[in-house]
Amino acid sequence: MATDKRQFTLRLQEENFQKIKVIAEKSKRSIAMQIEFLVEQYIAEYENEHGVIEIPEGDE
Repeated sequence: MATDKRQFTLRLQEENFQKIKVIAEKSKRSIAMQIEFLVEQYIAEYENEHGVIEIPEGDE
């Protein structure tokens, strides 16, 4: 299955990983999708407070 999502390595403290794992299971998401959901939530909150984040062209 092809995806346009960028891959990268994420290092977490073991306790944080385990807590996200529990939240993901309760939310019926994979750990990766739970982390993506949390990032999206944070970005929305940030933009709500500070305005839309402009991404310069060519920053991929």
